[in-house]
Amino acid sequence: MNILDKIVEEKKREVAKLPARIIAAGDLRDAMLEHGERRDFLAALRKSKRGEIALIAEVKKASPSAGVICKDFDPVRIAKEYEAAGASCLSVLTDEKFFQGSLDHLRQIRAAVKLPLLRKDFIIDERQILEAIEWGADAILLIVAILTDEQLAKFHSLASEAGLAVLVEVHDEEELERALKISPALIGVNNRNLKTFKVDLATTERLAAKMEDGGWKMAKTSAPSSILNSPSSPLLVAESGIHNRADVERLKKCGAGVILVGESLVKQGDIKTKVRELIG
Repeated sequence: MNILDKIVEEKKREVAKLPARIIAAGDLRDAMLEHGERRDFLAALRKSKRGEIALIAEVKKASPSAGVICKDFDPVRIAKEYEAAGASCLSVLTDEKFFQGSLDHLRQIRAAVKLPLLRKDFIIDERQILEAIEWGADAILLIVAILTDEQLAKFHSLASEAGLAVLVEVHDEEELERALKISPALIGVNNRNLKTFKVDLATTERLAAKMEDGGWKMAKTSAPSSILNSPSSPLLVAESGIHNRADVERLKKCGAGVILVGESLVKQGDIKTKVRELIG
């Protein structure tokens, strides 16, 4: 059993403990109204100036591959430093067993910063989408590798109708093809193989080229909103393995308009300097 399989098995145990209920789009919309105004995740990513790349900065303590990344971990302090440094949005790890995250980190960070927040977790049940809203998320992550086509379409539809942004994450050509069928506004290419946890930036280059070959033009963050809202123009988010400005330039060149970075930021003593190095 690989790491991803172990994580999913643990998620199944966690989900089994949630109150049994059927979640409809109306339930999620009601929860959105009850738990405060959402922050526009997509709009924040689109605000980058021409030629610049948007940053989703990740609040991350540990990972299965690297162990504890940030020993002096203070999620609120880190979130505030990201905001001050110029990040467009934040990603907050909420998985407890494998990443030492917490839904409470999401709540604490929402109270401390004004940036839109992504709940970063392994969602396999619609009740987790409701959880994301209740604890303060403006966006969720859907990992194609752990979902059936039916689940992917259903969860994407539920979240989108409720007003959440959805980052649809892929790792290879087959997953990309499946993801594009639901016309997502955000496609995330994870350069980390979630089965082996090896990282290769060429993954984004390869899949970006595949999108172009298939007639899917990547939207740039500086493009008009009419283009960005087009189902033929998903915004490409490059994830994992991004350590320096050369990595960013490489990913921009192949069509990425957004980068999602965690490990190289939280390991850096001076977050502000590192963020400025990456986003220019």
